[in-house]
Amino acid sequence: MHMIQVVFLTILVFFVIVTIHEWGHYYFAKRAGILVREFAIGFGPKLFSVKRGETRYTLRLIPAGGFVRMAGEDPEIVDVQPGQTIAVRVKDNKVTRLYLDRLDERSGVIRGEIVTIDLEHKLSVTLDVEGENETYSVHPTALMITKGKETQIAPIDRQFGSKTVPQRALAIFAGPMMNFILAFVLFAAYIQMAGIPVENPDKLLVGDISEGMPASKADLKKGDVLDAVNGVKIGADFDKMIEIIGKSPNVPIRIDIIRDGKAQQVVITPEANKEGVGKVGISASTPTRSATFGETFTGAAKLMKSMTISIFEGFKKLIFGEFKLDDLGGPVRTAEVTSQIAQQGIVQLTSWTALLSLYLGIFNLLPIPALDGSRLIFLGIEAIRRRPIDPNRESMVHFVGFALIMLLMLVVTYNDILRLVKGE
Repeated sequence: MHMIQVVFLTILVFFVIVTIHEWGHYYFAKRAGILVREFAIGFGPKLFSVKRGETRYTLRLIPAGGFVRMAGEDPEIVDVQPGQTIAVRVKDNKVTRLYLDRLDERSGVIRGEIVTIDLEHKLSVTLDVEGENETYSVHPTALMITKGKETQIAPIDRQFGSKTVPQRALAIFAGPMMNFILAFVLFAAYIQMAGIPVENPDKLLVGDISEGMPASKADLKKGDVLDAVNGVKIGADFDKMIEIIGKSPNVPIRIDIIRDGKAQQVVITPEANKEGVGKVGISASTPTRSATFGETFTGAAKLMKSMTISIFEGFKKLIFGEFKLDDLGGPVRTAEVTSQIAQQGIVQLTSWTALLSLYLGIFNLLPIPALDGSRLIFLGIEAIRRRPIDPNRESMVHFVGFALIMLLMLVVTYNDILRLVKGE
């Protein structure tokens, strides 16, 4: 596979699993009537930005996740106060624009000093215009313009906090849920592409061929039938093949293969590993058949279950300190592994993408501040005590959690880059 294809597929994997996660938040927030201010992939400075309807869609520099910014999720900041001079544009008896600066440059507007203003409940503004108070209704989608930026107002019924606990919980849980759905679909697609191993196989096939190993320099192709090694018939006995190759480090061996019904022979010299065992760099597989619909469904469910267990075993080691820093991988390590798997073909990449999507969904449900799991806990507490927690306190908890996660990400990324530089 060409390097350009590998890079493209690696970026595509990240883009798909993050986008589907954020789309879950976005879709169910919109369904609940919440104003979604921004749909972002990545963090940090903007690389690309476009506004469609009420939402701004942005692509940001650091590919370490994404976010959906909902009105009222954090306390809304109202930049206009009584006594401030502003200009408003009125259309059909409703204010559609509120200009907070550069008032002399605005044409076709009404200027005045704010007497009272309510952009959340009453949606009205009273201005002192040349000594007379005039009250105007404000349109629910009116824009505040300041420093060249437009910000749509958020009436209370469009804010995150105004919705019921179930509506808010669904908008938050929908992100991980979409990752679980994507993982299941991709595992099912993987089973359809890879097939189901036949019962009682009578032969072995060449599976993956490792780059840089002796097999990659020989005339071997994925799917070739491994007939014999040094004249010894292999059949479906994988252990026998490994035993013969392992006993021949640095000694040429003869492998008989069958390709397209024709017998061929290749000579490979196994390399000795650290234990002195010969390795050629191939994995063997057994013949497969097409999976039925039922097998695809149950197979995907089994893969979801087994991978979930493996992920939680990894979390267990992390919690109880049974790991080293090198065991952790950030975006750099993940991208490195993804590119390696992309070179193995679309089948393996599909399985790997499913695993990453499943991991992202589970990780986001952990009760760690700033993650979806922590936000769901706050909603659970609110449901029990029947009143919300102080938004400022909750925001502070999430901010501290996000800062710690970013700090860990920097440490892990630095370690990944250092490892790459050292060639480990």
